[in-house]
Amino acid sequence: MRNIPQRLRGRWKLTLGLVLLGFFVSILLVVAGAAGLAWTSTETFCISCHEMKDNVYAEFKGTIHDQNRTGVRAICPDCHVPREVGPLLIRKMEATMELYGHFITRSISTKEKFEAKRHELATRVWKRMKKTDSLECRNCHKFDSMSHELQSPKAQRQHAKIATDKLTCIDCHFGIAHTEPSGPGPDEIKF
Repeated sequence: MRNIPQRLRGRWKLTLGLVLLGFFVSILLVVAGAAGLAWTSTETFCISCHEMKDNVYAEFKGTIHDQNRTGVRAICPDCHVPREVGPLLIRKMEATMELYGHFITRSISTKEKFEAKRHELATRVWKRMKKTDSLECRNCHKFDSMSHELQSPKAQRQHAKIATDKLTCIDCHFGIAHTEPSGPGPDEIKF
């Protein structure tokens, strides 16, 4: 270091300082981003606005995904937010746009407004779930792990059609946690 001119020594210290600062800022941003993603994937966050709490969350209460004999409970993000990083980030960006489109413009601020948009909102969710082959359902429900012999004969026939008819969970189970909207269901809509 003694042979390095004073002028270069100062730049070296500045460069090292900037690299270390950049490293620590990057770590801080990653941790803050992960914390933000985790916080916005909680039930508390999802029902923090009255539009969700008074409408879809109220419908969810008492359904098989809320209360059942096993005590396994799904929360909003389990069905509406993918777990894989890439799809999760895409879904969060879409949700930000939805927040603007509905919350800020107050297009679903009353029960009447929400009901008027219910089919449109449901169709968006159905379309996304068809596109991902009901990935959010399959995070918990593994087709190969189901006890088919314990299912009703009708359920056995329907589940047998999954591969041959290219069906996915949402084709049949589209009203399982929320009130089914008036209008065609996902099995009747061409996406």
